[in-house]
Amino acid sequence: QVQLVGSGGGLVQAGGSLRLSCAASGSIFRIATMGWYRQVSGKQRELVATIAAGGGTNYADSVKGRFTISRDNAKNTAYLQMNSLKPEDTAVYYCQLSFQRTVSYWDQGTQVTVSS
Repeated sequence: QVQLVGSGGGLVQAGGSLRLSCAASGSIFRIATMGWYRQVSGKQRELVATIAAGGGTNYADSVKGRFTISRDNAKNTAYLQMNSLKPEDTAVYYCQLSFQRTVSYWDQGTQVTVSS
């Protein structure tokens, strides 16, 4: 069983920065893909960024050049550095650990609010 604990959200002004962290328990972190998704009330959850076990990354077009996803396998932790935040980035951000396309775990979600 894997447990994910997300942290780092909060309230920030437009143009500011936040860093989200996602700490995982268990032993599969280093061979799993980590990702962040976000969801606004009444809308579908959408992909923000993913990082594969080998380090390859993927970003939504809306965050390219502003957000950076990374991972520290020694700490079983993934990070999402968010710069130049915009009000439209306001959402609940969810961390996901996925493995072999059939196994996935989610954290509890972290609120990010960007004021204009």
